[in-house]
Amino acid sequence: MVAATGVLVAAGYYIMILREQTRSRRLTQTNTLMQQIRTLETSRTWIELMNMQWSDYDDFEKKYGSDFNAENFAKRNHMWTQYDTIGNLLEAGILDRESVYRVLSFGASWLWAKFKPIIEENRKRYSGRDYMYGFEYLAGEMMKMKLERDPTYKVPETFAKYVPNK
Repeated sequence: MVAATGVLVAAGYYIMILREQTRSRRLTQTNTLMQQIRTLETSRTWIELMNMQWSDYDDFEKKYGSDFNAENFAKRNHMWTQYDTIGNLLEAGILDRESVYRVLSFGASWLWAKFKPIIEENRKRYSGRDYMYGFEYLAGEMMKMKLERDPTYKVPETFAKYVPNK
């Protein structure tokens, strides 16, 4: 009986250690990714993307597509891919949801809302339905969390543009 109890206690302790290691690893991975995305350069790119303007998909392609504006395409693709990666890792449970929210909060949701029509048209024309799925997932999860904290919140139509309060 004593030996069996010892084995059970050891197994329980081992499971507890594994859970703590998993939690610690998830937080470390989350922190590493978040440090990469919260740079001055990323902030500049984000605001540049938020200030882009176009009338429809064809206008967008003429102004910002890879055939006409490789620099903007590279910045946009880099930012979208970062969010896509974070979303995929978040969905897989590799990243800590609360920590991701505390760092990204509205950033991913705003960027997704702005580019959703472009990404959806790109899916139809070129990339398929799963293109930027992780980005979409991330934006949706961040919006859910925002609405849990503030049910009245709405993504502003002007996004990052200043609108004086009259």
